[in-house]
Amino acid sequence: MKIVAGVTGASGAIYAVRLLERLHANQSVEIHLVLTRAGEKTLFLETGKHSEDLKKLSDFSYSLEDISCRLASGSYKVDAMVVVPCSVHTMSAIATGVTSNLLLRAADVTLKERRKLVLMVRETPFHLGHLRTMAALAEMGAIIAPPIPGFYNRPQTLLDVVDHSVDRVLDLIGVPDEQVRRWGGPQR
Repeated sequence: MKIVAGVTGASGAIYAVRLLERLHANQSVEIHLVLTRAGEKTLFLETGKHSEDLKKLSDFSYSLEDISCRLASGSYKVDAMVVVPCSVHTMSAIATGVTSNLLLRAADVTLKERRKLVLMVRETPFHLGHLRTMAALAEMGAIIAPPIPGFYNRPQTLLDVVDHSVDRVLDLIGVPDEQVRRWGGPQR
């Protein structure tokens, strides 16, 4: 499988790191990374990691300005794209068809080719404009998947909380992972 990971400057860089770690561990996944400058800054501020740390977890990484690369064309087949975390700025640009950088162009291509586009929107609270933008994107075929923790598996660590959202995204893009914790009903 070919998966595009777009990383923006929204808070929640840990979700990008963890998703890339989990995808990287799967030998059947080819990872294409597009990282914004704000994403690089937030990554460092929140995790102490540098862009090179994320690039090591990907098979290919691209400059944000490289709008002539293969990800900018619908003829280059990928299976899905995840924007993790997704800033409201990026979400809004995708919804309006703005394609001023590679991340936005790749998301636009993903939508126009009717491929899976998952947006892990990281903002709260949402105002009506945010909600209308999400509704418009859902109508276009995007999947809006804010990283909202679940507690039915009784998380014990921050990583457990993060993994809950990452597990859901892996399911949404069709990447099998034996680490996914699933609800099996109450223990009897």
